[in-house]
This record gives sequence, C-alpha cells and structure tokens, in this order.
Amino acid sequence: MIPVHLKLKNFLSYREASLDFRGLHTACICGPNGSGKSSLLEAITWALWGQSRAAADDDIINAAAEEVRVDFVFVRDRNTYRAIRSKRRGHTATLDLQVQTAPDRFRTLSGRGIRPTQQRIDAAIGIDYDTFVNSAYLRQGRADEFMLRRPSERKQVLADLLKLDRYEALAERAKDFTRQLKAQVEQLERQANDLSAQLQDRQTIDRESVLNAEQLQELQVAQERDRCQLQMLQAREHQRLALEQRVSWHQQQLTIAERDCQRLGRDRAATQQELARLQQLLTREGDVTAGYRRCLELQREEAALSQRFQAYQGAEQQLLHLQRQQSDRLNKLQLQAQAVATQLTALEARECEVRDVLARSPDVATALADLHAARSHLECLEALHQQAVPLLQRRQHVQADIDRSRARLVARLEQLHATSAQLSTRVAQAPKMRSQAIVVETELKELETKQLYRQRVQEKGQERRNFQERLQESQRNYQKLLAELERKLELLEQQGAVCPLCDRPLDALHKQHVVAKTQAQRQEAQDRFWVLREQLATCERELQVLRGEYKKLSQDLAPFDELLQQRGQLAVRLETTTDVCERLKELTAERAGVEQSLSVGSFAPELHTELAAIDAELAELDYSEEARVLARSDVERQRRAEFEQAKIEDARRQQARIDREKPPLQQESRDLQKAVKQLATDSDLAREIATCQQQLVRLDYDRDRHNNAIAALRESQPWLLRHQQLQQARQQFPLVQDRLEQLTTNLQTRVGETEQLRAELAAATEQLAAAADDRAAIASAECRVRDRRQHLDELLARQGRLDQALAHLDTVSIQHERAQRELSVARRQNRVYRELAQAFGKNGIQACAIETLLPQLEAQTNHILARLTGNQLHVQFLTQKASKGRSKKQPAKTIETLEIRIADARGTRPYETYSGGEGFRINFAIRLALAKLLAQQSGTTLQMLIVDEGFGTQDAEGCDRLIAAIDAIAPDFACILAVTHMPQFKEAFQNRIEVRKTDSGSQLGIFG
Repeated sequence: MIPVHLKLKNFLSYREASLDFRGLHTACICGPNGSGKSSLLEAITWALWGQSRAAADDDIINAAAEEVRVDFVFVRDRNTYRAIRSKRRGHTATLDLQVQTAPDRFRTLSGRGIRPTQQRIDAAIGIDYDTFVNSAYLRQGRADEFMLRRPSERKQVLADLLKLDRYEALAERAKDFTRQLKAQVEQLERQANDLSAQLQDRQTIDRESVLNAEQLQELQVAQERDRCQLQMLQAREHQRLALEQRVSWHQQQLTIAERDCQRLGRDRAATQQELARLQQLLTREGDVTAGYRRCLELQREEAALSQRFQAYQGAEQQLLHLQRQQSDRLNKLQLQAQAVATQLTALEARECEVRDVLARSPDVATALADLHAARSHLECLEALHQQAVPLLQRRQHVQADIDRSRARLVARLEQLHATSAQLSTRVAQAPKMRSQAIVVETELKELETKQLYRQRVQEKGQERRNFQERLQESQRNYQKLLAELERKLELLEQQGAVCPLCDRPLDALHKQHVVAKTQAQRQEAQDRFWVLREQLATCERELQVLRGEYKKLSQDLAPFDELLQQRGQLAVRLETTTDVCERLKELTAERAGVEQSLSVGSFAPELHTELAAIDAELAELDYSEEARVLARSDVERQRRAEFEQAKIEDARRQQARIDREKPPLQQESRDLQKAVKQLATDSDLAREIATCQQQLVRLDYDRDRHNNAIAALRESQPWLLRHQQLQQARQQFPLVQDRLEQLTTNLQTRVGETEQLRAELAAATEQLAAAADDRAAIASAECRVRDRRQHLDELLARQGRLDQALAHLDTVSIQHERAQRELSVARRQNRVYRELAQAFGKNGIQACAIETLLPQLEAQTNHILARLTGNQLHVQFLTQKASKGRSKKQPAKTIETLEIRIADARGTRPYETYSGGEGFRINFAIRLALAKLLAQQSGTTLQMLIVDEGFGTQDAEGCDRLIAAIDAIAPDFACILAVTHMPQFKEAFQNRIEVRKTDSGSQLGIFG
C-alpha cells in the first residue's frame, strides 16, 4: 500500500486538513507534543479499518463539530483506491470504497453495508488492521513491548503477532468434533443393539400372518351369503317405501291445492278494495288540478329570486378577492423596502472595516522589501541544492539496485533449495506410488463386478414395476366392473324393472334369472379382484427387497469415481518421475553457481563502480542543508507581508464596490416608499374595488322576500304528489278490473283440481295398507352383516399391522446394516480428529511455525542492528534451556522458552543492562525485522513504514545511526514516515510535515 492523499474533516484535533503524499519518499512528521502528529496517522487506520485510540466512536469527532469524515487515497498493485469513512454523533458510520477509472473519475466498489465493504478493503490492501499495526506501523510506546515480556511469555506474543491463534481455534474445533463423534459412536452402538433385538421377532410375526389369512377367507364366504339375503329383503322394502312416497306426494299436492284456493280468495278481496280506492281518487279531480297550478307559479317566482342571489354572491366574492390582492401587494412592497434598508446598513459597516485595513499600508510596504531580500538569498541556496539532490537520489537508486540484485539471488537460492527438496521427496515416493497403483487397480476390478450386478438388479426392478403397473390397471378395471354390476342389481330390484338388452318389462321368472346371473358375475369379479390385491402385495414386497439391494450396491460403488481419478493421478505422477530426476540434477548445478556468486560478491559490478563515482562527486560538492533550511524558515516567517498586502488590495477593491453599490440602493428605497402610497390611493385595484361596491347596490337583493317564497313553495309541495296519484289512478283503473275477472276464473278451476286429488289419495292409501313390512328382518340382517364386517375389518387391520411389522423389520434390517457402516466411519473419524487436535495444538504446528520463523527473524534483526550499531551488537534467540536437576535421580529437563541474548565487545549481557539509546536500537531492529516477516507472512510486500516517536533516547551518534539505518532501508519502501518532536532529528529528512496547534484546530505544512 502506497499513500497518495489524505483529507481530514473534524477528526480529533483537526477541523479541515489535507496532505498530499506524492513526492514524499522519506518524510518527518514533526511538531510539539499534543499538536496532533499521531492523530494524523490514526486517521489512516480509521479510514481503512475504523480503528483508533478513542474509547468510543463519537470521541473521534472534533468537540466543536457534529460530523467527521476522512478520505484516504492509496495505490495497491497499480490500482488507485479511495476509502471514505464518515460518522455523525449518535449515528452509525458509513463507509465507501472506490477505484480510479480515469484521472478525475472513481467507480464505487462498496457492498451492501459496512461489513462487506470492509472485507473488500482488506482484500484490496492485502492485510488487516492487526497485521498493519504490527508490521508497517511502529506505534508510539509499543517498540519495546516484545522485549519487556518474560521469556516464557515471548512465544505467546510472537504467536499472537503471527496469528497462530487460528491453529488453536482449529485445535478446539477438532476437540469438539472428537467429543461429538464419541457421543455419536456411543449412540450408534446403542442403536445397533436395539435393532438387533427387534429382528429376533420375525418368525413369530410370520406365523401370525398365515393364521390371520385363513380366518379372513372363512369370514368372507359367510359374509357374501348374508349380503345376498339382505339384498332380497331390501328390494321388497323398496317397493313399500315407493307406495309411502306416493301417498305422501298426493297429500302434499292436496295441501298445496287447498292453500292456492285460499290465496286466490284473498287476492280477489284485495283487488276489489283497490278498485274502490281508485274510484274515490277520480271523484276529487277538480281540487287536485287547482292546487297543482298554484305550486307551479310559486316554483317560477323562487327560480327568479335564486338567479338574483347568485349574481349578488359573485359580486361579493370578487370584492373580497380584490381587497386581498391589494393587501398582498402592499406587504410585498414593504418587505422589499426593509431588505434595501438592511443592505444599506451592511454596506456602511463594511465601509468602516475597509478604512481600518487601508490605514496599515505603510507598514506592509516595509515588510515586503524584507521578504524580497530573504527570497534572493534562498534562491542561491536552492541552486546549490538542485546540484546535490540528483546525486543523492542516484546514490539511493544504485544502492537499492545492488540490494535488490542480492535479494533476487538469495530468493533464487531459497527457491532452488525448496524445489530440490520437493523433487527429492517425489523421487523417494515413487515405490510407494507403484504399490498404491496396484491396490487401486484391484479395488476397481471388484467394484466393476458389483457395477454389473447392480445393473442386473435395476433391470429386474424395472420388470417388476411394469408388472405392478399392469396389475394396477387390471384392478381399476375390475373396480369399474363391480360398480356397474352393483348399479345393475339396484335397477333390477326396483319395481317395474326392464330387460337390460331389449328394454321390455321383466316378469318374476325372468327377473330372478337375470338377478342370479348378475350376482354370479359380481362374485367372479370380486374373487378376481382379491387375487389381484394379493399379487400386488407380493410384487411390492419383491420391489422393496430389490430397492434395498440396489441401495446397498450404490453405497458400495460410491468410491468408484474417486478410485478412477486416483488411478489416473498415480499414473501421471509415475510417468513424470523420470523428468523429475533430470530436473533435480539441473537445479543442483544452478544452486552451486548462485552460492558461489553470493559468497564472492561478483554480482552487479557496474553498480558498484557507479556507487564509488557518486560518492567522490558528493565529497567535492560543498553543500549545507542546515543553511538552506534556515533560509527557508526565514522566508516562511516573512511571508505574512504578502498576506497583508493582499488584504490591502482586497480592501481597495471593496471600497470601490461600495461606492458603486450605495447610490442605487438609496434611490431604490425612495422609489419603494412612493409605490406604497400610490397602491393605496390611485391604482387599478382601488378602482376595481369601487366598481364592485356599486354593482352590489344596483342588484337590490332582498333575502327575507326570498325566504318567504321558499316557505310557500314548500307548503304547496303535497299537491304535486296528489296530481301524480290522480294520473296513476286513471291508468290503473281498467287494469284492476281485468285482474279481478282473471282471479275469479282461476279460483273456480283450482277448486275442481282439489276434489280430484282427494279421490287419488284414498286409492293410494288402500294399496299401502295391503303391502308387507320387512323392516325388522332387514335390521336383523344388517346387524349380522355389520358385526361380521367389523370382525373382517379387525382381521384386515391385524393383517395390515402384521404386513407393516414385516415391512418394518425389513427396514430395520437395512437400518442395522447402515448403523454398522456409520459406526465404523464414526470410529475412524474420531481417531482422525483426535490426531488433528494434537497436530494443531501448541506443541504441533504452532511450535514448528515459530521454530521455522526464528532463524529468519534473527538474521534480519542482526542485519538491521549492524547498520544501527556499526556491527557492535549481535542478537541470538534461544527457544529451549535445561532446568536445574534436583538430584541424580531427577536429571535436568528441557524447558520451552524464548530468551534473547545480546552480545557486544564485552561479552553477552541481559537486555536490561543496556542503556536507553542502545535498548531502543535493539528494539527498533527487532521490531522492524518483525514487521518485514509479518508482511511476508500475509502474502504482501511492505511498501510503507511508519515510526511513531522513540528517538528521544538517542545521543547525536545514535541519531546519526538511526538516520543512516532509515536511509539504508529506504529503497525497500515506497514511503517512510517518522514522527518526532526533536529539532535536530527532523532536519535530517529530505521532507518534513510540520503540525501546529491553532485556535481553529491542528494545521499542516509540507517543507522540502
């Protein structure tokens, strides 16, 4: 990650600040304590990860503001990104990630919410917050954290930095899986035992099923005999019920006829009354006509008064509208007059301020002369700086190229070592792979045999399913036939049955013959239907057995594809073994050449020659960076004169603008006052208002007269209804006369029909009394059939339970086999997870990772420490030590630890005995080495380094060595930022970012 631009708004002590990192390679962030140096760096971590030193999220907002926002632009893998994070007090933060698509155009990459957007930022940067603060960001007060821990705690600190706690989490998960699998094994063992106990009852259930089937057949024969007798009795009872229904129908028809006669009599009497009422209305025709004419006259008078009322109301509304318009215009003119007066007051106040600024003109002219002299001196020093800077930059680039060449050779050598080890391992695994290939081939042959057998099982199952479908179709056909025969028998049992072939009525002999033949057909169909049901049950059991066998074969064939893939992989790996041997020889020869080049130092000869020439030119050139810095400070201090001169020029322009703007405003104020007076007395609106008032006088509308007319009209309204009733009576009188004649005729006809229904009812009653009643015999027969049907249902239910129990035992058998297989798999997985828990524990992968990392950390630390101390100090890491044995029977044991031994010219001493300056250099070297290794562990390169404070413990020589060390590692980084408040330290950097505390918040300044 390479920083490009940082913009702050209301972040901690900053109100508005912006920092451009372009052109800053090594820079110093300086300023007094509490000015906001560390806050500037924390703004980067808050923008990217939302992390800062604040205890609560609202604490990062400036005390005088309600909202904070940080924009951070950075480059990663040739892509330019911008992260924008903002927050209001009492609200959640918002986050946006953008990527640059054009010089001034960005495209958003944010997800739906803060969490997915944060994940995309981590993916774009390549590291998370913990890795950043432990690698690229050497935070204030954290440099000696690793050294101050006890030896027994340093391994844990190192494990936390390397994020080895994820292996601890994996170990805990493996332990959880082990406990779960142990419980699963116990459960499967209990389940297998229960299933075995259930399978022991199969023979008893088979015997009960055979006995139940025999009883079921005997009951079905007796049941059919009783059903035939019941059907004969039901036929005779059906004929008697038909006679009862006939008698009931005649009774109902007679009741309806009598009711109709009564209704017709009532209707005739009501019609006679209606005819008399109409004759009475027709006799009052004269009075109704006179009242109707009076009501029409009153309606015309009320309409004329309503029209005059509407005209009067419209004139009143227009008058109110005009008065409202006049009031609105007066208010608008008065507001404009007040605004012009306010502008005149503001111009007069600004004119006083401008006169005060113009009074300081002589003092500013003197300060400008001093500024021009200081700039001339600075230009001379800048010319000399321009000659020295290219040489210094070229020297850094040449040294960086030499270091990169060495790093490339070292990386190539490590790659050759790793590749050679991998190839040697592959060559050694060739015999083992051949044995695995033979075993895989044998297993594949066995599975191919099972695959053929499974195909035959599948074909047999398809054949049985087709047979089952044919049986089901036959069963549906017989069900339809039985339904038709039942319907035919019901028709034959009815009185007056006809032949189903010729449609002629059947006598008793032919009817009995047809019924017997139909019952025989039904019995034959019923027997065939039960045979089909038994065949279907047998077919279903066979299919269950085939499905279980097919499922078991499919489970056995599950690893077939995996074995095929494994056989192909083994074949390919065995074919490439020869090529691996040749490649191993080539790598061994190349590795010897690289080791010789590194030991002799014969790489990059042109770069070494160029570096010596640049050093000679720098010695000849006499250049003082301190004098240039002092001259630049003098210029910056006197630049205030330019600001004062700019204020004076601006004041002159403002005075001229005031002179132009003031007279028009005064004239506009006078015009507005005149317009207000004219609108109230002499305007179009005033004249229109007077016209409306005159129109109201001319209309002469009387509201009392209008109300009297309305009351009279309301009193005469009943004559309208009476006139309408008279017209209806004229139309209805002949119709009512015709209706009366029709009702008289209908009543006479209905009386004759009633007498005929009484005679038919008497004849039907005599036939019903002669018919026999078989209801008691039918009830007895139905009781016997019902009881035997209940017994049959119990036997069928028992047979179903027995069949279900047998099917359940088949399922139990399959479950027992599956439980045995699952038990074997669970025991194997339990062993695997128990071994994984040990491997992921502290004595497994974590210990191996630390043991592998410590030699690299030691080498990198000593390389940096040599630059800082002039090869005077050397660090060694020890991971084990022997404890003191108490006696001969109890020898010393090996203790896991992480001791740091520091050697100098006087020998090896503890870290606590070194001075503050030496201790900081040791801490700085270890911390910087850890930063590089952590960046490598995260899979990214460390392009940015931030060192926050810690230089106050160094003397002049120590500061020079630290600066030299930072300059030496500068080519390895794209940007290095050092935070300090020491004046002698900050002058050694090419660029510096000065932070100062003002009344309006912290301010930034960049100086080169």
